Amino acid sequence: MHDPLINSFLNYWPLEEQAVQALKSKAIGHALKKKAFILKEGQECNHFTFVVKGCLKLYHIDEQGSQHNLQFATENNWLADYGSFYAEEPSELNIQALEPTEILQIGKNDLFDLYDKFPVFDRNFRIIIENAFIEQQKRLLQTISSTAEERYLYFLKKYPDLYNRISNVQIASYIGVTPEFLSTIRKKITGNKI
Repeated sequence: MHDPLINSFLNYWPLEEQAVQALKSKAIGHALKKKAFILKEGQECNHFTFVVKGCLKLYHIDEQGSQHNLQFATENNWLADYGSFYAEEPSELNIQALEPTEILQIGKNDLFDLYDKFPVFDRNFRIIIENAFIEQQKRLLQTISSTAEERYLYFLKKYPDLYNRISNVQIASYIGVTPEFLSTIRKKITGNKI
């Protein structure tokens, strides 16, 4: 179960065997059923989560009860509420499995221990967090300055493997439209009559 995690780190910097063993001891595996939560609004995010297999979503529910999907994480991707994790504050977000999912989680204390003992992990996680920040900026720009069609095309580019794995309701929530309007966008893109 740890091989995908180790391989993902090798994309950044080489790891000594001692670092690999330490990582294996700190990254705890869990199997999640569809709809299982690893974070609920009001809880503090205390883990970085790596998806070995499956799909997680990060989302917020507004005061009217509408769901707003902010991010998806599939195989070989990380997910956390970084604000809650670092500020040590209750989260305003939820993280839930959209399908049966296998994950590895590293707790905050274990993560900081890895940083102290193996500086390579400090560098690797800095890159992971920087990439997440860059992606959040892109997502924000998409939300405030793009049409619904452009946001849908961005979704397809960002998550090409999710098109057939998650429901139209989940995709519509991510791009900020109703499922019905998403259907209209899809028809337009494929050249069918609206």
